[in-house]
Amino acid sequence: MAESESGQDKTEDPTDKRKRDAREKGEIARSKELNTVFVMIVGAAGLLAFGGSMAEMLMQLMRDNFVISRDALMDERSMGLMLMASGKAALLSLQPLLIALTLAALIGPISLGGWLFAAGSMAPKFSRMNPAAGIKRMFSTKSLVELLKALAKFSVVLLVAVVVLAKDKNDLLAIAHEPMESAVVHSLQLVGWSTLWIALGLVIIAAVDAPIQLWEAHKKLLMTKQEVRDEHKDSEGRPEVKQRIRQLQREMSQRRMMAAIPDADVVITNPTHYAVALKYDPDKGGAPTLLAKGSDFMALKIREIAAQHQILLLESPALARSIYYSTELEQEIPAGLYLAVAQVLAYVYQIRQYRAGRGKRPDPLNENLPIPPDLRRDS
Repeated sequence: MAESESGQDKTEDPTDKRKRDAREKGEIARSKELNTVFVMIVGAAGLLAFGGSMAEMLMQLMRDNFVISRDALMDERSMGLMLMASGKAALLSLQPLLIALTLAALIGPISLGGWLFAAGSMAPKFSRMNPAAGIKRMFSTKSLVELLKALAKFSVVLLVAVVVLAKDKNDLLAIAHEPMESAVVHSLQLVGWSTLWIALGLVIIAAVDAPIQLWEAHKKLLMTKQEVRDEHKDSEGRPEVKQRIRQLQREMSQRRMMAAIPDADVVITNPTHYAVALKYDPDKGGAPTLLAKGSDFMALKIREIAAQHQILLLESPALARSIYYSTELEQEIPAGLYLAVAQVLAYVYQIRQYRAGRGKRPDPLNENLPIPPDLRRDS
């Protein structure tokens, strides 16, 4: 089991942040063997698919360059023009194979680990210039694994090459007796098939190397329990910082709440332990909204501000407790309290009319307001 510098075992899976940081540094799983096999297979397939047309175009190019008229030889510009034309023709003939190899060189590396461009990985690492560290790497376990892979690749290539040569011995000897055109095409086909068989042999090495690279990359990212805790604290915030943020948020919310009390239609009290301030806007067509609520000292402050702004204070202990526990600030009251609050607002309207001299004094509000059992909160 891997150990950290502090001696703790790295037993925890890497966090998402650890994975993102490693990816930004270019530390992801890569398999050179998989890339090599991919390029070889695509190259061999390209030779087999486009070898015949490539050979014909290249042979035609050679004929054109060996048959030069006397006028062209005497013209100083003809050699340069012929060179440019020949280069263009050669590129066109090789274009399908070059495109296939370019795509293979791009797709091969991202097949394991995905696409990544990390500028940090291109920065020089002066630690690699340390001779002691270099000697340590030479005799490390990773170097031993690389040596074993190289020996395995050599053995596979040698075995496949011997089998292919033995199998195609007659075809190789027959090439010497074929016309030039057919011999070139035949040679390209043999090279293509030989490369393909060697690449298929190396698939075994790649199939073993890819899981090893994934395992080593995962092992390198493993974390100790302390590292996980520290990262969690850094990402989520220190407890004292979070507590201070929550305190500031509460203070800001309380200031907004106190500033909204003068807009209330009524403040319903317990009468001493709870106080809630309600606002009803008939133009919006919704339910009454809770502007402020508080208990004990906060309830006292709400009553004081309401008294200063001549907001009606109404005692209804059961309704005050129900609204306090069931409704959040700046939210509408629940549907179960519509009837009870409607009676309160009707009473407030009648009081306003009476104070304005446009009506008689209303009867006291019924203490037994209709509050559903599920919204009741006993004192």
